[in-house]
Amino acid sequence: MFGLTALELARIQFGFTISFHIIFPAITIGLASYLAVLEGLWLWKRDTVYRDLYHFWSKIFAVNFAMGVVSGLVMAYQFGTNWSYFSAFAGSVTGPLLAYEVLTAFFLEAGFLGVMLFGWNRVGPGLHFFSTIMVAVGTLISATWILASNSWMQTPQGFEIVNGVVIPVNWFEIIFNPSFPYRLAHMTVAAYLATALFVGASGAWHLLRGNDNRHTRTMMSMAMWMVLVSAPVQILIGDLHGLNTLKHQPAKIAALEGHWENKPGEAVPLTLFGWPDMEKEETLYAIKLPNLGSLILTHSWDGQFPGLKEYAKEDRPNSTVVFWSFRIMVGLGMLMLLLGAWGLWLRWRQQLYEKRLFLRFATLMGPAGVIAILAGWYTTEIGRQPWIVYGVMRTKDAVSNHSVLAMSTTLIVFVVVYFIVFGIGTSYMLKLVGKGPEVDEHDPGDDDMSGRPARPLSAAHEQIDMFAQTHADRKG
Repeated sequence: MFGLTALELARIQFGFTISFHIIFPAITIGLASYLAVLEGLWLWKRDTVYRDLYHFWSKIFAVNFAMGVVSGLVMAYQFGTNWSYFSAFAGSVTGPLLAYEVLTAFFLEAGFLGVMLFGWNRVGPGLHFFSTIMVAVGTLISATWILASNSWMQTPQGFEIVNGVVIPVNWFEIIFNPSFPYRLAHMTVAAYLATALFVGASGAWHLLRGNDNRHTRTMMSMAMWMVLVSAPVQILIGDLHGLNTLKHQPAKIAALEGHWENKPGEAVPLTLFGWPDMEKEETLYAIKLPNLGSLILTHSWDGQFPGLKEYAKEDRPNSTVVFWSFRIMVGLGMLMLLLGAWGLWLRWRQQLYEKRLFLRFATLMGPAGVIAILAGWYTTEIGRQPWIVYGVMRTKDAVSNHSVLAMSTTLIVFVVVYFIVFGIGTSYMLKLVGKGPEVDEHDPGDDDMSGRPARPLSAAHEQIDMFAQTHADRKG
């Protein structure tokens, strides 16, 4: 298929499925926390806007959650079908970590998700709020275990190799490996940013269409506050993550910076744009800023870090790909920072909901968080190559013995099925967003949660009282 080997097709297949999957858990993480905040504000302030927004976004959350579960199951099976040698070699580490995710996060989410989605009128407000919080906590626990497993593959420790198989010797070191804290923080904030941009784009789109009401304004305002706070925090975490990567995976840093060699006594420039050529071992058409590479990556004016030429050709990541995937991620991050700052300026001038140019910009930035997550994951995973477990097992030694025909056929099937199934799901979700929240300005008071009773028996009493009052009026 297009001259690709079975190994390359297996990598493409896994990259394709994870590209679909990672979008849904990221939005799930952000929406779950957003729903917890909305319900908390509703219980605190008794403002129906927060209640209506909760009901609106809980529908979208349910669809997104379902697609995340389905896409995740496929990935789990791929470890056994396409990467059986990796599973045999490192399954004693990755297997338990994924099992812990099921036993903790997935069971927690499954236990409380039904109450959260269907229990609004069936349980008390305290229990329902607790259920929403537990679902939000479950999404974060899930991310923790998944990133612990993936981070161990990036910076492995706490193990021994006995008879060609990884044997865990220190689970604390395995879980809390050197890159884990940075990657967990980076991914969590990325999920919140992606969700804020999604919510903000929804609000901006409705404002542009003339749906200017308290619900839309509240949605837009909360999203812009989140972007304003999380964008600079994400940039700071990214800087710390970069320093950690330079320490443990210097070849990856050299590849994503398009840095080939150091010149004695000279600082490393920052290559803004260019085309890293793996054959010529240079970055063509490079636009460079003097000393900034040293300043950003070593925090000194003339510091140096290893270039790609210091590594054997077979040990180098594909600089052409990660150079540009990294710049897409960073470029979108700068636009997020601009969006938050512009939103703050317009808020101060009381024009946040009227400035159409800003609203168009916010609408266009809707998918930016998801695209940045994908670009970041491509940078991380392709930058780890040629290793599947960094410095321990090469990717070519991890793939199953499948033919090119088998891998080509399954890849084509995956592409067709995924675009149909998840295309329909995503289309339905966007239609829900397009409808917008139902506007209900009725204030139900402090004794119920939704304008309807919180328990079914309360409804019966209210109907009896209404019938008695109507009968009395007729007799009168």
